[in-house]
Amino acid sequence: MKDKPKVVKKEELDSLRNQLARALADYDNLRKRVEKERETLATIANLNLVENLLPVFDMLKDAEEHSKDHGLGLIVQEFSDALNKTGIVKIKIELGDKFDENMHEAVEVASVGGKKAGDIIEEVLTGWKFEDGPVIRAAKVKVFSKKE
Repeated sequence: MKDKPKVVKKEELDSLRNQLARALADYDNLRKRVEKERETLATIANLNLVENLLPVFDMLKDAEEHSKDHGLGLIVQEFSDALNKTGIVKIKIELGDKFDENMHEAVEVASVGGKKAGDIIEEVLTGWKFEDGPVIRAAKVKVFSKKE
């Protein structure tokens, strides 16, 4: 005796289709969220690594500037290029730029003639940031302030 195939009602079929569509949408959202979290974790890991390496880079750069050693200069350039390849770039500062508290840290205020209040008059330490993201280390700068 053969069992008759079960007949599915249209309402039940529509309900199952809706459940499947929701399940697929939930899965897609989960996949996207996990990918975004993975990218965030990678960024945080890079941030911690770079924060630890920047003082070493600064010491190498200072040593190269004081010794004028060409070999050390090549190492500094390679180090800088490696940072750039991973999306980490220097915060560009031109003398006379306006101080931006999001990108700069004022380490000294000076009052020399011919400048506008809030203008950067010297870069003390290079700042670094992710190309399209947060600041890793603010640039340390001297800022002009008018005498009162």
